[in-house]
Amino acid sequence: MYNMQAVVRKCINNATTQFDRLGYIANNVANYNTIGYKTVRFEQLMREDGYVDGALRTNCASGSIKVTNNQYDIAIDGAGYIPVVSPDGEIQYTRDGSFKRGADGYLVTTDDWLVGDGIKIPANSYKFEIKPNGDVLNYDNLGSLPEKIGTIPIVQFDCPESLDQGHNNKMVVTEESGNPRMVKNENLIKQYAIETSNTNIYDEIDNLMRLNTSMIASMNLMKVADDMYTKAINLRE
Repeated sequence: MYNMQAVVRKCINNATTQFDRLGYIANNVANYNTIGYKTVRFEQLMREDGYVDGALRTNCASGSIKVTNNQYDIAIDGAGYIPVVSPDGEIQYTRDGSFKRGADGYLVTTDDWLVGDGIKIPANSYKFEIKPNGDVLNYDNLGSLPEKIGTIPIVQFDCPESLDQGHNNKMVVTEESGNPRMVKNENLIKQYAIETSNTNIYDEIDNLMRLNTSMIASMNLMKVADDMYTKAINLRE
């Protein structure tokens, strides 16, 4: 009886883990067109006691860079993240460079998080230029000399695969990821461009189909174990 209960518990645990993995695969598919999105891998692990466990890993490979006609758009051509600050002062990290000029003139994300320490674009700006090293230059008029108004910072992590998913396509520091390190003297930024998601839709659909087959097998095994458990109880009675 005890062994049968253990089989049922393991089946339930393993099925629950597979449902968790299904959720992450579905989220990857849903974010296929999300700017700067990084695919999350849910790696299943078989423990010594027969239970299935899982570990999350972020795929930090760069997506393709797509040229746009928007001067607020930037892409990171290489490793790194841009620190952004919420209205409440929380710091998270993103590769989604589809920025805009906020209501108060500062460069912000699409959901109004402040980029870096705050880069204010003058109301009378004729145009501004974002250099590859992150420096932001403003021009008052057609013939004016550029004025530096700030720098878009880039940070890197010792283990970026261990970053957690944060708010709205942002990443959060974990103990495993390590603290952010400022990148200096590197030309990683491209203006008038965005980075597409690095999700490989074909791989994700293949994973989805394989997982579906595995889940059906797990459900069938759980039903068999449950039937055997029920019969065993009836025999004892």
